[in-house]
Order: sequence, then C-alpha cells, then structure tokens
Amino acid sequence: MSILERVQSVAENLTRAEHLLVREIIAKPRDVALGTASSLAQRTGVHEATASRLAKKLGFDSYAGFRDAIRDEFIVKADPAMRVRNTLEAARDGDILGELIAREIEALTALPTYVDSARISQAARLLTGARRVFIFARGNAATLSVMLERRLLRMGVDVETLSGDGRDLAEQILGLGADDVMVSFVFRRQPRLYAALIDRAHRVGARTIAVSGSIGPALAPAPSLLLSAPRSGSNDSFQTLTVPMAITNALVLTMAQMNRETTLERLETLGQLISDFESR
Repeated sequence: MSILERVQSVAENLTRAEHLLVREIIAKPRDVALGTASSLAQRTGVHEATASRLAKKLGFDSYAGFRDAIRDEFIVKADPAMRVRNTLEAARDGDILGELIAREIEALTALPTYVDSARISQAARLLTGARRVFIFARGNAATLSVMLERRLLRMGVDVETLSGDGRDLAEQILGLGADDVMVSFVFRRQPRLYAALIDRAHRVGARTIAVSGSIGPALAPAPSLLLSAPRSGSNDSFQTLTVPMAITNALVLTMAQMNRETTLERLETLGQLISDFESR
C-alpha cells in the first residue's frame, strides 16, 4: 500500500494532531523526508511523539522507516518518467493493454468499498438543490471538469468552471453564496489554490464536494462531502481517470434518476435543437 492508501484506511482513527502531520507531509514531502520527527513536529505545532504514533498507525516499525517511505513515494517515485517506467516494467511480455485492463478492473471492483451509493446520492442531492455549481480542477483533472460541466448544463444546472490564477479565481467566486455548491477534482497533489477556495466556500456557507483519489482524506480543508477512492495503478506508476470518471458518471446519472421527467424532457429538447442547428 502507498502512504496515501494507508492514510485513507485509518483516516477515521487519526487524531487532529495526526491529521495536521499528514497535511504537512502532503504539502512538503521533501522537507519531511530530509528532516527528523522533531523538526516535523515543530513545524506543525504538535508533540514529537505524535509523529512516531502516526508512523506506527500507518504500519511502520519506526519513524525512520516512515520517512524513508515518504522519500521513495513522494520524491523518488513522483517523477513522471519514473511512473511510466514502472508501468512499462510491470507489463507482462510487453502487453500494455492487458496490464492496463487488469489494473482498471481491480480498481473499479474495489470502488464500492470506498464510495457507496448512499454517498453518491447525498452528493447528487446537494447538486440538484444548488443555485449554482462551481467546478475546480487542475492538470489532468480538467478533463473531468469539462465532462461534468457539459452534462450538468444539459440538465439545466447553472455551472461555472473556475480557471486562471488567483486574481481570476477571486473574481469568479465573488458571487459564491450559501445556496451554491463547489465541486473539486483533486488527485496526486492538492492544488495550490484549493485551500483558499474551500475556505471561502465554507465561510459563506456553500457546500463543497471533492472527487479524489487516495489523497482525499488528507485534503485540507476537508470538503463537506468526500468521494474518494484509489485510482487504477499504484501511486508510483501510471494512473488513469477511470475510477473518478465512474464516480462522476454515477453522480450525474443519480441526479437524472432523482429528476427523471425533467431531465428526459430537457434532453429531448436538446436533441431537437442539435438536429435543427446541424441541418442548417
């Protein structure tokens, strides 16, 4: 198991101080890997013994072993070329397609263990009742934000995808209010502006949903609702968007199920509009 998967498996049993340590590790893995338990504890304002307890809760014999694992996972194996190389080496007899299919099946089979239908329904209700939905994603996750935006628009949801730098984001969420919902897609790393956006959303009373991988339990601030499951492949190899895409599709279809007649009526109207526009 990767460190992030270990964190996810014991997240409910971590203390507040231990959560602070996890967030510091995610934010500054290089500093943690090169430092001591004492330096980590000092930076986060907790007792040094907390670092050792966290290491043991995550299945390590000592803090030194934990620190070595952080180095291997977040520094040595974080390089994109290294991840692809590890995946290529894992493919049997050069069968890349077979290797990817096996990993996808394994991850999708495990998905209900992490995100059940009740949690999907809870998220769907939040989106259905929202005045407006804001979507935030960076890097490869932007693919999912585009997909979600298009599908919500087809259902008549007022959507805005957040883009640009800090100033741009500030202008775009100026009208964010208590009746709104913010959806974030967060995977290998917590984006730099994620915390500021979630802080603002919670300050004005808006609800927040995060679709994430193994890093989900370590997100800071935590979203109102977390839809988090490990993606296919290990943290040190090539990872795909199949699992979060399945979560997103389940979310959209559950919304459609909750508003079946209205959704089907809008989609029929859309189909007619597309036909009219394409015939000209």
